[in-house]
Amino acid sequence: MIAVTMGDPAGIGPETLVKAWPELTGARMAYGDLAVLQAAAAQWAPNLTVSTQGPSDQPGHMRVVACSDLLSAPVMGQVDAACGQASFDALACAVSDAMAGQVQAIVTAPITKAAWHAAGIDYPGHTEYLAERNQREVIMVLANDDIAVALATVHCSMQQAIEQIRSGAVERALPLAIQAAQGLGFSQPRIAVAGLNPHAGEGGLFGDEELNHIGPAIDALGIPNVTGPWPGDTVFMRARQGEFDLVLAMTHDQGLIPVKYLGVERGVNFTAGLDFVRTSPDHGSAYDIAGTGQANHLALHYAYQQALRILSRRLAS
Repeated sequence: MIAVTMGDPAGIGPETLVKAWPELTGARMAYGDLAVLQAAAAQWAPNLTVSTQGPSDQPGHMRVVACSDLLSAPVMGQVDAACGQASFDALACAVSDAMAGQVQAIVTAPITKAAWHAAGIDYPGHTEYLAERNQREVIMVLANDDIAVALATVHCSMQQAIEQIRSGAVERALPLAIQAAQGLGFSQPRIAVAGLNPHAGEGGLFGDEELNHIGPAIDALGIPNVTGPWPGDTVFMRARQGEFDLVLAMTHDQGLIPVKYLGVERGVNFTAGLDFVRTSPDHGSAYDIAGTGQANHLALHYAYQQALRILSRRLAS
């Protein structure tokens, strides 16, 4: 069973969810606000039946696990505490079911961090909440058909990222990066570790993180297929050309820019290290087009298909 969360009710999550649902296969349930999803279906997928009962594997029927009950319809494209709480409740409910073994994978539609903050929810995003609930070290991976990138540090300032790298972030991330690449289908993955500084520090001329922290972490792992640190301005191009299967980036933007530049409609966010599979589209809640009917559901569909593939490999191993 796969859980699919609705995301921010004021964003494009419900729209993309009802548009994608008839194209999805396998046993699945939507987690969110019943009225929100019924309204989205009425507007953008009129042939879709939405209820809390009925089949979970039929293209024309969406079975919903009701996790919230908004008192009023969301104002599309606006940050709202109630919508933030509803999106969080959908995620929390899906995670509880995953940890209880009732679902094996979660696909999350995009949330709005400002709405979470307005609701008093302090997690920077999905990844941090998933890590705390699962009490496991996790790693964020962004992938598409051309490249796969894992992040040694995620939602933090550049100063905090440097501090984390100096305190063992690369050592913690490398085993998870290997696990993530295996989940993506590479049995003996070739992992390229990016440098933090220009030209990977140029032998210490532009910073010592490569010499004192990143390089020693690679050496300590002792796996020939894990190499680096490589200059960040060329390592992603080399991976796209087939030299590496996955790049471990040092910071959020260093890793996400090359993936998102290639297009978000075929990008997936995969959280490795959890007891269950979690994927998400590689885009946000898109307030600028929320409620207009312009949202493209292909990224959510791609994230769902990737969850199926990763789950299949995990069950076969």
